[in-house]
Amino acid sequence: MGSIRKEITVAVSADLAWSVLREAGEAHKAFAGVLTDCRLEGDARIVTFANGMVAKERIVDVDDAAMRFVYAVVEGAPTHHNASFQVFADGEDRCRIAWITDVLPNGFLEVAGPLTEAGSAALKRNLEALPS
Repeated sequence: MGSIRKEITVAVSADLAWSVLREAGEAHKAFAGVLTDCRLEGDARIVTFANGMVAKERIVDVDDAAMRFVYAVVEGAPTHHNASFQVFADGEDRCRIAWITDVLPNGFLEVAGPLTEAGSAALKRNLEALPS
């Protein structure tokens, strides 16, 4: 199984970052530039990427106490995909966000890796543009 671990530091409070990441149906706003659309469908969300790829992601857990969001692609290109975001306070107006993704087949890392990089950059840019 291929794994990606990406951690970013963002110049916003952990509470602000979490308030954005926890909103399952608003991912296209947090990841604007990488995602163009997101809509809820039962316990899942349908996300559309800027490259035209569409995936159905089941929401596994939204843990407010741990500031952790877990999802899994259940319809889309990979045969297996699960991922999580977790927000950690790093001072009053700064936080770290850890994004961990596991995929199969391993070759899908060629798609998931660049999307994770682009998604992390978009998330940082979009969070830091929010009024604090």
